[in-house]
Amino acid sequence: MAERTIDRHHVRSGATREGSRYTAWLAVTPMAGGFPSYFAICENRSFREREVAETAAAKALADLVALEDDGTPVFPEGYTGFDDDASASGDAGEA
Repeated sequence: MAERTIDRHHVRSGATREGSRYTAWLAVTPMAGGFPSYFAICENRSFREREVAETAAAKALADLVALEDDGTPVFPEGYTGFDDDASASGDAGEA
């Protein structure tokens, strides 16, 4: 799990098991108090191993450019969560 403070929010990354697969997520909590909002990251992917999902979530947290006023994550234009260089070489990761 990775953590980062952006604007007035604390953002954590992680992974949750859903059936036999894992989903990567970001949790955004207002620093002024309140409940976290959870956002599925790389929704076009699922992972067989927790560590791989957590790594993808940590990468998404690092790639995060900003948060909207309500805490919704903002990523660079065209962001997919896939490493395009690895995809081009045939290693698209675990899908």
